[in-house]
Amino acid sequence: MQTAYITHPACLRHEMGSGHPESPARIQAIEDQLIASRLYDFLQHHEAPRATYAQLARVHHAAYIREIEAARPVRGLRMLDPDTSMNPYTWEAALRAAGAVVLGTDLVVSGQAENAFCNVRPPGHHASRSGAMGFCIFNNIAVGVAHAMEHHKIERVAIVDFDVHHGNGTEDIFHDDSRVMLCSSFQHPFYPYLGAETASDRMIPAPLPAYTDGRGFRAAVTDRFVPALEDFAPQMVFVSAGFDAHRDDEMSSLRLVEDDYAWVTRRIMEIAAKHAGGRIVSALEGGYALSALGRSAVAHIRVLSGGE
Repeated sequence: MQTAYITHPACLRHEMGSGHPESPARIQAIEDQLIASRLYDFLQHHEAPRATYAQLARVHHAAYIREIEAARPVRGLRMLDPDTSMNPYTWEAALRAAGAVVLGTDLVVSGQAENAFCNVRPPGHHASRSGAMGFCIFNNIAVGVAHAMEHHKIERVAIVDFDVHHGNGTEDIFHDDSRVMLCSSFQHPFYPYLGAETASDRMIPAPLPAYTDGRGFRAAVTDRFVPALEDFAPQMVFVSAGFDAHRDDEMSSLRLVEDDYAWVTRRIMEIAAKHAGGRIVSALEGGYALSALGRSAVAHIRVLSGGE
């Protein structure tokens, strides 16, 4: 089996204005580095389907889905929040981004792929049940998690989110769902200024002060995430793979490097191998320094694919 690599051309057509950091170039930066590293041809390539209304409605309110569909502009941009907007192609891209995680779930659960990485945008982990924010429209990972539980009857699912921003939307959706554990590392205090005070036995935050480097990040994962995940014994693991905690990314003040992303991926794979039959689905979240994004994503995918 191979690592499934899932994307769609529609993800390149969603744009939020000249100079916006969440740009189509992010998708291409990852693909360019995959090709340069000679890893691209070893992946199992798939085109993302559209998420269905029913799949979205497991984690988003019906009124919100209709609101986003109706907000599609004929031309130009329509603002959803101060950081997030839609162009005429955003609706299609958002459906494909969520659908990618659904397909990844199906491929991994059925044994057609060992694990999956979804190179998609818009990202998702800030999208709540009823609101877009922080560049996110639909919560892609949440849609995949709900699909795993409802369609495939997976009883315990863990989400590991190492984006530099807390996955507040993911927490909003699953805070009261005993089947889901969220382990989220993030710079604190920092946008969205949530997550540090909402710890529970299934919501495991690791707030990191500005300028934390790989040593501090690895200690937080080892001390907070690993024991919680071992106790929870997930039957499947999803990853909100944001690479904006890299030291070259000017959107944040953490100091991670490629080796840190490879290291945390190995820890996730160890948990998944022990408890979840190796089942992992990962989806792109943040990462805005294009060269660092490409290198970091390749480090993550190389470990997933057994390329080390």
